Amino acid sequence: MKLRFTFSLFLLLKCFAAFSQENQNEGPASKGTIKILVMYPYAEGKTFDMAYYETKHMPMVAGFLGSNLIKYTIEKGLASGIPNQPLPFMAIGTFYVKSLSEYQAALAPKRDAIRADFANYTNISPVILVSEIVK
Repeated sequence: MKLRFTFSLFLLLKCFAAFSQENQNEGPASKGTIKILVMYPYAEGKTFDMAYYETKHMPMVAGFLGSNLIKYTIEKGLASGIPNQPLPFMAIGTFYVKSLSEYQAALAPKRDAIRADFANYTNISPVILVSEIVK
């Protein structure tokens, strides 16, 4: 069992390292890019409609960002990094933008519409992290 876990961890780390190296020089990962993660924590009884999020909600928000948006991604949580532990997040939406102030200015007048749309795909309150890529 220990050997299987060690091998699984090794494969996971190798895949992560390969992905990190492969994407090291792409635009969205460039130094100074602002990254906004919208994370939806897993909890018993919570729901998330990935199809709606992918086809309606994220494109709507991306449209509000205009030319400041570099790209956005959508991730569906599959498992915890620790075996037999609950899934930490059901989904994560990420926006890569050029300017934090432009991001905030674009979304401020749309905040109520964005929040109202939550009811169409989830009953989870998202956790939001804004960061700057340093390398």
